[in-house]
Amino acid sequence: MSKQYSLMQRGLGLIASVGLGLNVTVSVVFAYQEAPVIDGGTLSGKVTLAGGKPVPRGFNLVTFPDPVYCGRISNGHGFRLLKEFTVAEDRGVKDVVVMLTGIEKGKPFPFQSPQIEARDCRFLPFVNVVRDNDKVSIVNMDPVMHDIQAYETSELGPRVLFNVPLPMNPHHPKEAAMDANYHRHMVGEPSIQTIHMTKGRRIFVMQCGFHAYMETWGLAVDNPYYASTDESGRFTISGIPPGTYKLVVWHPQERMIIEREVTIAAKGSVTANFEIQSKFGARAGMEAVENPHFGLEVLGSREVKPTLELQQP
Repeated sequence: MSKQYSLMQRGLGLIASVGLGLNVTVSVVFAYQEAPVIDGGTLSGKVTLAGGKPVPRGFNLVTFPDPVYCGRISNGHGFRLLKEFTVAEDRGVKDVVVMLTGIEKGKPFPFQSPQIEARDCRFLPFVNVVRDNDKVSIVNMDPVMHDIQAYETSELGPRVLFNVPLPMNPHHPKEAAMDANYHRHMVGEPSIQTIHMTKGRRIFVMQCGFHAYMETWGLAVDNPYYASTDESGRFTISGIPPGTYKLVVWHPQERMIIEREVTIAAKGSVTANFEIQSKFGARAGMEAVENPHFGLEVLGSREVKPTLELQQP
C-alpha cells in the first residue's frame, strides 16, 4: 500500500527563502537496541524525478554581502543559482534519503556526526543525515563571515535549534573578500552544536543569515536502516530483521513525501522503486530575472565574475 501526502505550503518566517519542511513522525517511541540479526533481508531500489527539472532558484548577489567573493560561482549576470536536485541522464536523483521506521532492534548503529562546510558561499553537503540529541559540526572555509541559523521544521512551521555566528579563519588576507580570483580555503574554528528535536519531528534545515542562497538540510534517523541514493539514484539497505515496516522516501525539495509499507522476508530481497516530483509554482526564492533597480552597476568598481564556476540553469 502506497501513500503520498500533499504538503501544506507554509513559509519559514525568518528563512522565507528556504523550501518547505516535512513532518515525518513515528507512532511508537523507543530506544533502538543492537542485537544479532538472523536471516536478515535486503531492500534496494531506485528513485527518479518525474516531470521536468525545476528552474533553479536565483539570488541577486547585489542584495547580499560579499558579492565579489560569493560571485565567483554565479551565472555571469550577478545571480547565484541554488540547484536543489542532482539528476542523472536517466532521471535518477542523488541524495534522496530512504529509511525504514519502526525497527526496535537489529544490526549495529554506528553514527558519524555530520560535518558541514561553508565553502565558496555554499553549505556542503546539501543533504545530510542527522540524529536527535547528537552533534553537528559547521566549519567556515571562506574568507568571509557567515551566520548559521538552524531550525527543525514541518508543515506546522519552524522552531529555532540554534543561531550562532561562524567567523572566518583570521589567516585569510583582509583583501580576499574583494578578490574574485582568490580560491584558497582555510579551516576555521568549528562550531559544534547539538540538535534537540521536538518529539515527532525529523527535518533539520540550516541557512546563512547573511547569504540566503546557502542552505543545507537533514533528516533525523533513529536506527541504522537508512541509505542515501547515489549518483544514479540507487540505494541498498541490508541486514534487515524479517518483518513489516514503514518505508519513508524524502528529499528536501520534492513535492510530496512517500510512505510505503514493505514486508521483508527471512533472507529475502525486496525491490522498491519510486518517483518524486519537485515543487513548482509558488517556490521560496525567485528565478534569476534581471531587475533594473538592482543591477551590477550599483557595485561601482567592484566586479562580480564567475571565476570558479559559470552556473547554467
